[in-house]
Amino acid sequence: MKKFAIIVAALLGAGAVLAAALAGGLYYWASLDLPDFKRITDYNPPLVTTVHARDGRVLGYFYKEKRFLVPLAELPPHVSRVFLAAEDSAFFEHEGVDLAAILRAHIRNLQAGHVVQGGSTITQQVIKSLLLTPEQSYKRKIREAILAYRLERYLTKDEILTIYLNHIFFGARAYGIEAAARTYFGVHAKDLTLAQAAMLAGLPKAPSRFNPYRNDERARERQVWILGRMRDLGWATPEQYEAALAEELVFSSMADPSWTQGAYYLEEVRRSLIETYGEDQVYNSGMHVYTAVDLDHQRAAEAALRQGLRDSARRRGWTGPNQNVPEKDWEEILARTPYDPAALAPGAWVEALVVSVTHDEARVRFGALHGVIALKDMSWARPPDPSRATEEVPAVADCTGVVRPGDVIWASVKAVPAAVAKALDAAGAAEREASAAAPVAVEGAVWPLALERQPEVQGALVSLEPETGEVRALVGGYSFEASQFNRATQARRQPGSAFKPIVYSAALDSGMTPSTVLLDAPIVYTDTVTDRVWKPENFEGVFYGPTLLRTALCKSRNLVTIRVAQRIGIRKIIERAKALGLEAEFPEDLSVSLGSAPVSPLNLARAYTAFARGGSWIEPRFILRVESAWGEELFRSEPRVHEAVSPQTAYIITALMKEVVNDGTGWRARKLGRPVAGKTGTSNDEQDAWFVGFTPNLLTVVWVGFDQLTPMGKYETGARAASPIWVDYRMAVEAGYPERDFPLPQGVVMARIDPASGLLASPYADKTFFLPFKDGTQPTETAQGDDSGAPGPSATTRGEDLLKQ
Repeated sequence: MKKFAIIVAALLGAGAVLAAALAGGLYYWASLDLPDFKRITDYNPPLVTTVHARDGRVLGYFYKEKRFLVPLAELPPHVSRVFLAAEDSAFFEHEGVDLAAILRAHIRNLQAGHVVQGGSTITQQVIKSLLLTPEQSYKRKIREAILAYRLERYLTKDEILTIYLNHIFFGARAYGIEAAARTYFGVHAKDLTLAQAAMLAGLPKAPSRFNPYRNDERARERQVWILGRMRDLGWATPEQYEAALAEELVFSSMADPSWTQGAYYLEEVRRSLIETYGEDQVYNSGMHVYTAVDLDHQRAAEAALRQGLRDSARRRGWTGPNQNVPEKDWEEILARTPYDPAALAPGAWVEALVVSVTHDEARVRFGALHGVIALKDMSWARPPDPSRATEEVPAVADCTGVVRPGDVIWASVKAVPAAVAKALDAAGAAEREASAAAPVAVEGAVWPLALERQPEVQGALVSLEPETGEVRALVGGYSFEASQFNRATQARRQPGSAFKPIVYSAALDSGMTPSTVLLDAPIVYTDTVTDRVWKPENFEGVFYGPTLLRTALCKSRNLVTIRVAQRIGIRKIIERAKALGLEAEFPEDLSVSLGSAPVSPLNLARAYTAFARGGSWIEPRFILRVESAWGEELFRSEPRVHEAVSPQTAYIITALMKEVVNDGTGWRARKLGRPVAGKTGTSNDEQDAWFVGFTPNLLTVVWVGFDQLTPMGKYETGARAASPIWVDYRMAVEAGYPERDFPLPQGVVMARIDPASGLLASPYADKTFFLPFKDGTQPTETAQGDDSGAPGPSATTRGEDLLKQ
């Protein structure tokens, strides 16, 4: 018996040794080439880069995986606990692997005959998702357990739980708890209720199977089970459990503004970030990018540009319907685009089908709705005739000459019918959103509409604050969806007369003054190499004789500008343009003085800041600050200023551009009712139309033209095509700035000038110009008609004295 006991003991010992050896060998085999922990301890998952407007609102997101990093400390306790209840209730007790849970799961699976429960801890799930493949094998399970034990010694429980909550996939392209909260409930994770959190906690197990959008019943069952676990574990009181069960869940996604507002601005930011940080970091690092855009400015700029381009298109006449369809296909066409009356505010566009036309109106249908277009609302729709001035073309007098039944056209809503507005108020917008109610329809309601046409003409708008260089708004075209080409930054077009202030600034520094008189008369040049004859003209085709420099800029006289260039030399003009930061190829010929060298709207805006700032131009700034996902500052923008002209020259040019607004081609800008300096610009054959205007607070450039070098039509000038856009935008935002005038620098003298001779005005003169001069350059003679032969007491005023008046 004793011998038998010895044999059994020996066998058991050998078995233990063998088992230990096998375990050691298994451990060694599974431990070979284990991944490094660096991917977890230096946790950097793909995160959403968020682009913020200047007030913190979101402009847009860049991402490949929709994941937002959120620290555990920012989450209420019930949010993390529901995941522990669902996945690993002993998380804070075990050391990475829960042997009891594995045994329970194994027994349950044997009883069921298939896998119904897993025993992996949250730590193991982190290991699997970040370091291992999802293959189902014993080796992977063993490696997972080994790594889980090791990870628990490298990171705290809170750190592991933070990684888990930020990394897991919830379906619907949502990675991490913050993205899930936004995707399923339209809230931030910190605002999730217990019921909402329990619904989300059920998703990681099988995102497709428990997706509440696809299978509400199964998702609800999983949520109820998790809430029961919370109650049983003592992590939720019976009252909290009952309240969560009773809570009615409303599923909605948080709006993603990306590419729906400020798309051209957002694209400029994206290009700049990629150039600096690379595409991988932009789309995966979760940076927070703080920009200078003002969303109120941006919306106003987009609306003004779109309306201005539509108006320009209308002035070119009616180019016909989108299509004409036979009556048998009308119902199919109408069913293609349903319209909800609640979404049709005045100004909204609809694609309408003409069903009948009379002399005075066209009856249309759009979706299930009915509308009417009166003759006065399509009176612009004459046949195109680019050779004639639009003022000369009579308005349309008969609707039947414009549209016919079966035409599919664009139309804009003029007003919401009173009966529809009343029905919408009765239904209640919030109640209708919460229910699946059909759109409100009112029998017999007729919507007043106006005929529209999609513009082919394009445009751009840049608006920045000259003191800081911060770009408040940027629009690069009529529609970003239709064309991503950013005409504000990428297009190079001839500025035409918008270049003249640069010419005249060089003239002031070459001895000329605002009262210098030059001849406005015909000029003919022959190129001896090409034998080409150049005969420039004023826009009006009229010659005005002796003209003050002030008047030449104010009225945009081409021939005087060319004589200025002749007198000072084209090299000085090119040097001045480069000193102002203009980036163009400047040929050394006189056409440069008329703005023949193409520039981008943003580049021209940058040059003009020198006049608004008193002599120095500033680099436009889109991105003000960049932070990492963890809040570390990666970049901070500082103003970059370049000296270009003297304060005296800058002030005089600005004062002359105020004359352009008060008494010249920029007259529309007077509508602002405050000091404004501006300049129109039109290139040959009306291919480009510009208006540049600024106050001390804000500088805005508008360009209009076809992408191809095509004439826009007679009189589509800077004054007519571009300046109304400028005015509409500035009227919408100007109230945000105090009224200021441009500060008058030392060394500037104001003098009353006779408009005919350029000499000091007689005290008895009826009309005078009050003009600025560099001290010592003002006229000393008085115009004829003054009996005294000496200047009157107020003919000349020094800058410092003017401030006292």
